Amino acid sequence: MLKIYGIKNCSSMKKAFDLLNELGLAYEFHDYKKQGIDAETLKVWLEHVGQALILNKKGTTWRKLTEAEQQFALASQDQLIEMLMAQPSLIKRPVLQTAQGYMVGFDEAAYREISA
Repeated sequence: MLKIYGIKNCSSMKKAFDLLNELGLAYEFHDYKKQGIDAETLKVWLEHVGQALILNKKGTTWRKLTEAEQQFALASQDQLIEMLMAQPSLIKRPVLQTAQGYMVGFDEAAYREISA
C-alpha cells in the first residue's frame, strides 16, 4: 500500500489525494503537522532522495527562519533532521512512499505511472 506524508490543508496534498482517489489507489496518510515525524523516517528520506528534494526552501517557513537558523539546518544532516522534526512545514509536500521508492512533490504524470 502507498503511504503519503504531508499536511492535510495543503493545495499540493489535495491534488495528490484527488488523483490517488481518481486512480483507485489505496493509501495511508501521515499528517506530520499533527502526528509529527521521526528522525529515522527523515534519515531514510534524506538517504533516498537527498536534502535538495526534502527541504522546502521556497516556502514561507524557510524564509521566516533567521540566517542563523538556516545555517544551523544546513550545517549537518543531524541538525537538518532536528530542524525538520521541530518545524515539519519545512518538508516539501507531499512525500509519497511507493513500492519503487519515494516521490517528493506533486507530479501528476509521475503519479499516473504508479502501480499499486
